[in-house]
Amino acid sequence: MTTAPGIEGDMGTANIKEVARHAGVSLGTVSNVLNRPDTVAPATRQRVLDAITTLGYVRNDSARQLRAGHSRTVAIVVLDVANPFFTDVVRGAEQVIEAAGAMLVVCNSGEDSARERRHLELLEEQRVRGVLITPVGHGPQPNLDKLIDRGIPVVLVDRGTGRANRCSVAVDDVLGGRLAMDHLLDQGHQRIAYLGGPASIAQVADRHAGAAAALKERGGIAELRVAVTSSLTVAAGRRAAEELLALPARQRPTAVFCANDLLALGVLQELTARGLRVPADVAIVGYDDIEFAGAAAVPLSSVRQPRDQLGRTAAELLLEEADSGDTHRHRHVVFQPELVVRRSSDQPRRTRR
Repeated sequence: MTTAPGIEGDMGTANIKEVARHAGVSLGTVSNVLNRPDTVAPATRQRVLDAITTLGYVRNDSARQLRAGHSRTVAIVVLDVANPFFTDVVRGAEQVIEAAGAMLVVCNSGEDSARERRHLELLEEQRVRGVLITPVGHGPQPNLDKLIDRGIPVVLVDRGTGRANRCSVAVDDVLGGRLAMDHLLDQGHQRIAYLGGPASIAQVADRHAGAAAALKERGGIAELRVAVTSSLTVAAGRRAAEELLALPARQRPTAVFCANDLLALGVLQELTARGLRVPADVAIVGYDDIEFAGAAAVPLSSVRQPRDQLGRTAAELLLEEADSGDTHRHRHVVFQPELVVRRSSDQPRRTRR
C-alpha cells in the first residue's frame, strides 16, 4: 500500500516542509504565502498554492494560535441548551464574537455541577480565548478561579457576582419577582403559588425572594405556597400542576407565578387538559418572555428579560478583557426586567374564595 508524501500522524495532512519541497521554495516563502501573500512574487505564490492543493495541506490554525498564546475560540456554558431563553442569549453573544473574527462554542451543563466542571476543565486544556457562563450554583467557583488564574477571561451571564476579578451581566431578578407578585396581588388573588426549580440556581432563589418581599410589603394579604421542581422544564411544570390540583379546592392556588416560561407553559398545558380556565380559574405568570410565551394557546404573561442584549453585552466585556489584559476594568452590568401582561393573568379576581 502506498501513502501520499508528508502525512502527519493521524491527521492525513501534508506538512509545511513537504509543501516547500514540492514547490521548490523555502519554509519562509511558504509561511509568507500563508500569512503575508502580498510579499511573495505572483508566480512563486501560485506555485506554492498549487503545491498546497496537490498535497492536500490544511493549515493548523489551532496549533499556531496556541503557540502565539491565544485562541479565536470563545465558549459559552449554559444551564439548558434546550431552553429558548439560552438560545436567544447565545444568538446575541454569537453576533459579537463572529464580528470579531472568532468562533463561539456552546457547552450544555444540564444544570449538573459535575458536568459543568468537566466542560471547564476541557476548555482550560484548549486554552480558549474566554468563557461566558451561567453557573449551576452560586457558592464558591474554584474552576472559574482556575481559568482566571491561567489568564482566561470569564464573564458570568444572567448572574451577578461579588467577585472583583470577573465581569458579570445580569437582570435584577428580585425586582422581577416583585413585579410578578404585585401584578397578581393587584388582580385580587389571595392564594398564590411560586413554582421554582432547584434552589441552588440563584435566579430561582432571587425571583422567589422578590415575590416574598412584595407580599410582605402588602402586609401579607395573601398566602404564598412554594413548590420546588427538579428542573425548569415543561414536563416539570405539568407535574407540579398535577400536585397543586390535587389539593382540596379551598387550598388550591388561584394564581401561579413560575420561575421561567417553560414551567409556566407546562402548568398551562396541564390546567387546559383538566378543563380549567386560564385565567378565570387559575392565573399564570411566567418569566423570561420567550417567543413561545406570546404564542401559547392562552398568551402567557411573563417578566421579560433582554435576552439578546445579555449575550451581546457579555461577549463585548469578554473581548474587551481579552484584548486589554491587565488594564481591563471589570464591570457588573444589571438590566431591569419588565412585566408583559397578557391574557393568562389579565382578569381581576372579583370573587374571593
